[in-house]
Amino acid sequence: MGWYHAADLLLSRLDAETAHGLAIRGLKSGLVPRDRKPDPPSLAVQIWGRTLGNPIGLAAGFDKNAEVPDALLGLGFGLVEVGSVTPRPQDGNPRPRLFRLPEDRGVINRMGFPGHGLEIALSRLRGRSRHGFVGVNVGANKDSTDRAADYVTCAAALAPYSDYLVCNVSSPNTPGLRDLQGRAQLADLLKRVQDAIAAKPVPLVVKIAPDATDDDLDDIVAVCRDLRLDGIIVGNTTLSRPASLRSARRNEAGGLSGEPLTNLSTEVLRKTAQRVERQFPLIGTGGVGSGAGAYAKIRAGATLVQLYSMLVYEGPPLVRRIKDELATLLARDGFTSVAAAVGADL
Repeated sequence: MGWYHAADLLLSRLDAETAHGLAIRGLKSGLVPRDRKPDPPSLAVQIWGRTLGNPIGLAAGFDKNAEVPDALLGLGFGLVEVGSVTPRPQDGNPRPRLFRLPEDRGVINRMGFPGHGLEIALSRLRGRSRHGFVGVNVGANKDSTDRAADYVTCAAALAPYSDYLVCNVSSPNTPGLRDLQGRAQLADLLKRVQDAIAAKPVPLVVKIAPDATDDDLDDIVAVCRDLRLDGIIVGNTTLSRPASLRSARRNEAGGLSGEPLTNLSTEVLRKTAQRVERQFPLIGTGGVGSGAGAYAKIRAGATLVQLYSMLVYEGPPLVRRIKDELATLLARDGFTSVAAAVGADL
């Protein structure tokens, strides 16, 4: 922890996006220590024909351009998701667009899918040796006239170098993107992507918004069950603003994540799990900052759990702490594996 507290003293004084850029550079340099402690056997998870050492993953958004997936795996994550990748490079929304809410342990972003584009991400993924479990999150360019075609383009190109693919239709920062969660639009998009990767099939999941209504969830889950999709990630950032927020930046436009999202994301996960009825696995994300938070997502129906925003406040040591706490909680309640606890509260 000592090395991280020293680094955090510097990073917390910088603009949030500048600090993020320095974190990427630190990972590239190899200066960030690896987690070499073995994971407890109870944390091993079987999913999509693979066995992962633990169910704790890094959500998309940190490594947008697939620059450091292997360094991130070295921090102890069971899986890492890169992206969102769009077909063409784009700048995203104007800066500043990333804001810490330290009093609330939250983050607001209105990034708008900035990135280097498909060709650069593809070259990086093609050049890495395949180890670990790395997913790729794909999206659409802001000015695209056929957004479904953007997902098809990215998915077809990236499938051979991905352990799973994510169609991100839930970012609140690209105007109109969440309209793709509608029943007809979602069915068309996902079917086109399935057809595009049929020659090189990999697990395909969709990432949805925590702001989805019960009717929205009915439609989304019905589409995913009809198409026999491989999973759903619940969920992205929220446009809602809890009345309890205290930070000066609480009214910034964009998606809210971190601790203020915890309860909402877990409740929507639970509702999704009830509709899915174990037909495919779920990935829970939103406000995970402790073993107890990860355990709550698992008991609500998640097979895997992802985090990102809480790293802003806890740093890389958070990953090991969550794993150790989760193993303790499983043992306390008599579960010998993560799988045994999935959906225990349903």
